[in-house]
Amino acid sequence: MEIDDTDRRILGVLQKQGRISNADLSERVNLSASACHRRVHRLEASGVIRDYVALLNPRKLGRQTTVFVEITLSGQADETLEAFERAVARIPDVLECHLMAGTADYLLKVVAEDSEDFARIHRQYLTRLPGVAQMQSSFALRTVFKTTALPL
Repeated sequence: MEIDDTDRRILGVLQKQGRISNADLSERVNLSASACHRRVHRLEASGVIRDYVALLNPRKLGRQTTVFVEITLSGQADETLEAFERAVARIPDVLECHLMAGTADYLLKVVAEDSEDFARIHRQYLTRLPGVAQMQSSFALRTVFKTTALPL
């Protein structure tokens, strides 16, 4: 699908203000309301816009600790990777899981209340993941900046 400058302006606004009305969005990107609606619908139908979500403040929900966990598996066979990926996807405290190139096979982003809560997550879930040979956890001291907006 071809994305032009108008689509990029629409996407830029929606990434920062997902609840904006179509009328306000069309005004911000200099389109008629009907043309703007058609473009947004086309971006949704093509999968460029995947979802609309509410971004929550983890501190307000008692999840102020972010831990990055590097995991090395005992092997690289497809069944080992698939078993690991199925199991890690079921852990509610894991926000992201990335297959990596480099020293670790996977990098997880985990949220916890504090170090005690992370110890619970580690004991209850992470140590039971299939195929894990080595695990290293790094606690984030402070989030300098964070965005969900992709560069357009």
